[in-house]
Amino acid sequence: MRRADSPAGSLTGSRRALLATLAGTAVGTVGTAGCLADRDHVRVLSAGSLATVLENGVGPAFQSETDTVYEGEYHGSNAVVRMVVEESKRPDVVISADLELLRDRLRPEYASWDLAFAANEVVIAYAPATTLGARLADGEPWYEVFADAGPDEIAISDPDLDPLGYRAVLLFELAAREHDLEGFRESMLERAYREPNEANLLAGLEAGNRACAVAYKNMAVAHDLPYVELPDAYNFGNPDYADRYADVSYTTDDGYTAHGSPVVYGATVCSTGDAPAAGREFVDFLVSNPSLLTERGLRVGDSLPRAHGDVPEVLEP
Repeated sequence: MRRADSPAGSLTGSRRALLATLAGTAVGTVGTAGCLADRDHVRVLSAGSLATVLENGVGPAFQSETDTVYEGEYHGSNAVVRMVVEESKRPDVVISADLELLRDRLRPEYASWDLAFAANEVVIAYAPATTLGARLADGEPWYEVFADAGPDEIAISDPDLDPLGYRAVLLFELAAREHDLEGFRESMLERAYREPNEANLLAGLEAGNRACAVAYKNMAVAHDLPYVELPDAYNFGNPDYADRYADVSYTTDDGYTAHGSPVVYGATVCSTGDAPAAGREFVDFLVSNPSLLTERGLRVGDSLPRAHGDVPEVLEP
């Protein structure tokens, strides 16, 4: 793995050869010849909250350094894993905003390892020109502002498709406990607009059609929108509160029960992809260049990257 503080530059021929020989190391990958035939592309299926980070930052930088064409597609993480399991997509790399979701749904049939590489937290993004946004800007408690919201003024990602969506639901429940707000979760779900495409969650705020959204911090930063930071008790950003987060849960429409957890992104190379060597090279680049993540609102602390499972030796932190 390239050191995180090393400058970006051309990969050496020996390192390219090493990566090529790794084509058969992951369980279930296609043969080396097939991988090398598609070596000039890497296909990444990722959580929508990383669309800007990957499409405008990591992807172009990776393509520039390696001459491997980056192809990204972005959806809610629930939708991402469904696409892999249902075999409607064959990505080389899968990135999820919920590590447990990735492990529960993809391992061991579609992956044997993952690398946790970045952390995030949940915030309230808002449009300051709206009535609710102006109240947030004036410092009113967000939950009091939300209690006065009309139908569809607040946007959340669809909880059946996306961890950000079910984290919004769990945030409402934890906030209700923290601030003694009876019926708050149910009330918010009745009035909130559910955005099916996580990458478009903040478009309504920018267009003036929504007042507020429950979003990840990096999304608000990427869209240059003001936001309210939330207490650690329910922002899903502090690992010290993991037990409290896990005390609430949401069951998706396909029967998967997700428990609250700190927001940590995980990446793996999918065993059904066409270019596993290119996939591992991309994951290596991703975890070895943390500045491309932190400058776009993500966090990479001393505990990251963190390996789980049968990680190829070349990728071990």
